[in-house]
Amino acid sequence: MLIRTPSDILSSEITPESVYLKRRQFMQGIGIGATALGLGLPATGLAASEDPRKDLEFSPVVAKADNPFYTDENMPSFAQASSYNNFYEFGTDKTDPAKNAHTLTTDPWSVQVEGDVAKPGSYPLEDIMKLMTLEERIYRLRCVEAWSMVIPWVGFSLAEFIKMFGPTSNAKYVEFTTLYRRSEMKGQRSAFSVIDWPYTEGLRMDEAMHPLAFMSVGMYGKTLPNQNGAPIRLVVPWKYGFKSIKSIVKMRFTSIRPKTSWQGIAPEEYGFYANVNPEVSHPRWSQAYERRLPSSLLSPSRIKTEMFNGYGEQVAGLYKGMNLRRHY
Repeated sequence: MLIRTPSDILSSEITPESVYLKRRQFMQGIGIGATALGLGLPATGLAASEDPRKDLEFSPVVAKADNPFYTDENMPSFAQASSYNNFYEFGTDKTDPAKNAHTLTTDPWSVQVEGDVAKPGSYPLEDIMKLMTLEERIYRLRCVEAWSMVIPWVGFSLAEFIKMFGPTSNAKYVEFTTLYRRSEMKGQRSAFSVIDWPYTEGLRMDEAMHPLAFMSVGMYGKTLPNQNGAPIRLVVPWKYGFKSIKSIVKMRFTSIRPKTSWQGIAPEEYGFYANVNPEVSHPRWSQAYERRLPSSLLSPSRIKTEMFNGYGEQVAGLYKGMNLRRHY
């Protein structure tokens, strides 16, 4: 298996508290090149003037304790969140996506919609963006490898997006597919890859239509960097991170539960639902605790994992009567 326990983050990678408290100024005033200097990232990183990301117009999240779209928990800097990733299309090490994803072409981009819908077809992203209202959501992201981050995403409701296509009563699931382009995605050319490309994921329709399910086109106030799933990705905050598929090119609505990539590789380790559950260990490690980034050797930020990643009040009803040990 290629999934591994993440390496420790150096103390030099911790963002000062003052940066967290001035998050919006930080988002607007600092670029990847400037932040990279403080993190020891490769000198070949982009300077702020060369940053290809674009500013987005969106409704800021309402900072209220009872708002499920918001948390005031500490966030990593943009540089850390964009340089510590799982995106096997560009390599298996955490730093590989940031090093290799510059080869990805994201414009033009379309999402192919097919299956049990009234309006199948190829939808250019630029047209989608004109129809959707962008908003900010600050979600916890919990990786199956037992590390986590808090990310300020920008995007739109998956439910509202799905309504555009008019799913029929036969649509019980939606399958998502990542771009397959070996010429631009180094990991897809690897002879050692265990993934049968392209990468696929899926949700039950009631999960997909849940208000928390989100399609992201940006983070930290700007368009997504390639390594984080540009130009459009899924964010399902109550599930392990591998469910939040990146660089989506196809959505297929079907009556049959799709077989997802990691489930196909190791079904005893990665189930279809992949709900965050501290009571169900991975066969090779416990899920009871997680390491919240940023962290360091001296301050590992080890915290207890919450059921459904802390979103149980909103989503537990989706799984009423199910055995979540069996349906992991």
